[in-house]
Amino acid sequence: MPQLTTHEAIVYLMVITSASDRDMTDLELSRIGEVIHTWPIFVDFDEHKLIDVARDCQKMLHEDAGVQGVLALTAKAIPTHLHDTAYAAAFEVASVDLEMRMEEVRILQLLRRHLDVDELTVAAIERATKARHRMLT
Repeated sequence: MPQLTTHEAIVYLMVITSASDRDMTDLELSRIGEVIHTWPIFVDFDEHKLIDVARDCQKMLHEDAGVQGVLALTAKAIPTHLHDTAYAAAFEVASVDLEMRMEEVRILQLLRRHLDVDELTVAAIERATKARHRMLT
């Protein structure tokens, strides 16, 4: 299995969250791009590598280790102090369409466990993300 950079690992988490329901929507893909363009964690990430990184993740998902293999790799690549940031990025993608499917909920549960993000931090991230995505109507 390849060694991932922290940037790649966070992208992998966003991709598996988006792909969890077998349908990576344009809205979700757009949000991944937006996160990469606007979040400080990605300031030194070469955004031209995004498509290749996403493809590599999708290939890994189809291997024997599947989601568990991707999660194991990402947990090694993301420093502990960035686990909440990684979860926030994944949740950002899951919540972009304002509808959380069961597959996305399951992936987010797995992410919380693999990244060891505590309940209060999860609640704060989720609440802030939902508030940011609300519309007037």
